[in-house]
Amino acid sequence: MIGVAIFLLALALLLFGYPVAFTFAGVGLFFVITFADPSTLAQLPYRVYSLMGDNGDGTVLMAIPLFVFMGLILQRTGLAEQLLESMGGLFGSIRGGLAVSTVLVGALLAASTGVVGASVVAMGLISLPVMLKYGYDPKLASGSICAAGTLGQLIPPSIVLIVLGDVLNVPVGDLFQAALFPGLVLVLCYIAYILLYARINPDATPLVTDLDDGKSPTMRILIALKAIIPPIALVLVVLGSIFYGIATPTESSALGCVGAVVLAIIYRKFNLSMLWDSANESVKITAMVFTVLLGASVFSMGFSYTGGEEEIEHLLLSIPGEKWGFLIFTMVLITILGFFLDYIEISYIVLPLIYTVLDELSINLVWFAILVAMNLQTSFLTPPFGFALFYLKGVAPDGFKTTHIYKGVIPFIIIQLMVLTSIIVFPGFYGLSSEAVSLW
Repeated sequence: MIGVAIFLLALALLLFGYPVAFTFAGVGLFFVITFADPSTLAQLPYRVYSLMGDNGDGTVLMAIPLFVFMGLILQRTGLAEQLLESMGGLFGSIRGGLAVSTVLVGALLAASTGVVGASVVAMGLISLPVMLKYGYDPKLASGSICAAGTLGQLIPPSIVLIVLGDVLNVPVGDLFQAALFPGLVLVLCYIAYILLYARINPDATPLVTDLDDGKSPTMRILIALKAIIPPIALVLVVLGSIFYGIATPTESSALGCVGAVVLAIIYRKFNLSMLWDSANESVKITAMVFTVLLGASVFSMGFSYTGGEEEIEHLLLSIPGEKWGFLIFTMVLITILGFFLDYIEISYIVLPLIYTVLDELSINLVWFAILVAMNLQTSFLTPPFGFALFYLKGVAPDGFKTTHIYKGVIPFIIIQLMVLTSIIVFPGFYGLSSEAVSLW
């Protein structure tokens, strides 16, 4: 009961708006002092050092600030604007083409910047007014922007995958490779839904023929290639160096930072002010992630020392259906928590509690990590606290209703859950051989 109480108290405080890191740390310390031996707090510095120090894979977390810095540099080069303008001209003549171009740009931004907030804001500022101007359904417009903006949570190089690799003790390079195809399948499903919606509701997705001032089809293609090739080249260098074993994820993230600066110079956007702003913002984001990590470590210490870990393990192992029952329960739990918590809190609080059960049930960790990553991506779209919804509302034109955003993301949430289910049922289709998945 103490283990249940500590978890419920932390969740209640979060719902009242208390800071995540300090809530977890404070609740953990309170329960250790009250219900366990206070002398065990002497182990806290060693736990912190094992997280931040070199414990065999301590350098993996260094990739987080480097990939964040790479994304912020690219975001400040006007990459999103160039991609949206060129893709809009390329697909505008297709019914639903503006929404399709938004999804494609979101996928490219996910693979190059990976910054959800920046992607949603950029597309919200540029793409949303254009779609509304040409008579697109506001629900489809807002839903496609939010869904496309969150692709950076799954498509590598993804900060979520780095965090999951650290928590589950899985090589990040393996997660990057495993997540690539599911991410592409999700993009194709988004596009298929938009085209189907456009066919069923042609009035909601009118044709656009004057976006590029009468440029020829060949010129449109050349403009699009000019905008697409540089970021794609950078992504291929970063991911290729990981997939072929040339560099570790941390080393490739450093390479990506250099490549992003080179692209900024090529785009003639580089200056010391931009470099300083990007570095400053990277430090803020990294400090937030690691502060939550430290708070979660204190919480898990309190949870473990008060006997909560054993109770959770016993509870999860007693779920009917063994591996299937555990898997369904875990996915539903993460989905529900995603309505209220960010992916960082879920990763560092929930997953360590079930890690021993994963080992006990012999569930393939790479496969499970991809399922969690897909599930966590959904948390950015689910109201009431979906961050992508807030980002878009913050830059939407005056008079744009919040209900349009909420209703618009529902089909895309359903698509994500359908793809998640397909990864569970057909792992071999995604390159996760059924022989390698112990669930089967």
